[in-house]
Amino acid sequence: MMKVIKPLVLAAVLSLVVGCKSALTVSSSGELNKEVTAKQLIKENSKQELKFKTFQSKVKIDYIEGTTTQSYGVNLRIEKDKVIWINATLGLARVMITPNEVKYYDKINNQFFDGDYRLLSELLGIELDFQKVQNLLLAEPIFGYKSNKYVASTHENSYVLQPEEQNAVLELFYLLNPKHFKMDSQQLYQPSSRRMFQIDYQTYQDVDKQIVPEKVHINAVEGNDGVTIDLEYKSVTFNEELRFPFKIPKGFKEIVIDEAN
Repeated sequence: MMKVIKPLVLAAVLSLVVGCKSALTVSSSGELNKEVTAKQLIKENSKQELKFKTFQSKVKIDYIEGTTTQSYGVNLRIEKDKVIWINATLGLARVMITPNEVKYYDKINNQFFDGDYRLLSELLGIELDFQKVQNLLLAEPIFGYKSNKYVASTHENSYVLQPEEQNAVLELFYLLNPKHFKMDSQQLYQPSSRRMFQIDYQTYQDVDKQIVPEKVHINAVEGNDGVTIDLEYKSVTFNEELRFPFKIPKGFKEIVIDEAN
């Protein structure tokens, strides 16, 4: 099942962040204040939430599994809170994610998928919905801050926010940059199943007076198996009128996942 779903999961995770060809790199030379409180960190991070109606970006992806590396170029479009749309070069594959469904088709293998978030949730080991996916894509806290009380600490060059009482099944850590208070990293651990999902926002850019990620490193591990994805986003435009065309070609074979697996 893992091999069948991976192209879909990759495409869903791809919608992560944005860059700009004329943007200025944001410095991360801020000094840590060990007296800062969790409430102060949450307030500062919330101020940096991206504000837009739509954006479009080109993104370069390097997908690494074992000794195999594959590179892709895609066009990413997002209408905030409504649609995430990804189109591969020459239209060879296309993904559309909405609050109610996840759709995908692949012209190389003449196949398609039309379903919900259950498969993505099972693969990553956390219950996903559109908001959680969008938060990851935009470097916002995946679970937000309302569901837990948090405590603050420091680690190396980042502030750390973690629930006051960690869940025994899923441990969560938000690492914030001391200069601009955007995410340095989001880390989720499931000790019992030996799963780890970590997204490192390695560099940021100043785009239209907003701080958005530029380069992102994703590492997903389950047991002895791991996948690494490196992303670089370019040529972003905000608040343009965008189209989100999606029509499954005739004659394609549906990807059916055996739920028993």
